[in-house]
Amino acid sequence: MRMITRKAGAHAPDALRAAGKRLTRARRIILDVVRASEAHPSAAAVYRDVRRRLPRVSLATVYRNLRMLAAEGLLTERADVAGMRFDGNTALHDHFTCVACGRIYDVPALGARAVSARVASHTGFQVLSRRIEFYGRCGTCRRATAATPQRRGRGEPSEGAPSQRRKPWQVQASRAARVSRI
Repeated sequence: MRMITRKAGAHAPDALRAAGKRLTRARRIILDVVRASEAHPSAAAVYRDVRRRLPRVSLATVYRNLRMLAAEGLLTERADVAGMRFDGNTALHDHFTCVACGRIYDVPALGARAVSARVASHTGFQVLSRRIEFYGRCGTCRRATAATPQRRGRGEPSEGAPSQRRKPWQVQASRAARVSRI
């Protein structure tokens, strides 16, 4: 699978000037941090990286500028189970999310126009935008799983038996129940 490596997007100063906004130092650094990242960072991750270059910046400034840059089309926002993430690649593309490590990869949008046209012709809808998400295991996680020998310790279910391992939310719920009994 070919990954997208080029970051497409409008020229920031021109796009902001056209909208009547300035490209301040904070905005430029925030935009640079998001565009340089392949990880689709959250606002908190952008804030951590921006603070290294601009120590007096506030989290509110980062949030406000991320939203404004997205509204001007210089970044895209994408909802995630962990919250809002930002993508510096504004070209048409799809995403692959690894369910093991959580990393998000940009992948080319194959046949985007044909799929949109087919949906429109079959349903009568006017397709304005589209977003396709793929979920699975990335190559690194697949290799790590294949290289790790599968061992069964005491108390672990045998093959074919349902897993008895508790989910993180189950652990938190049982802790809360214990605390409320005290």
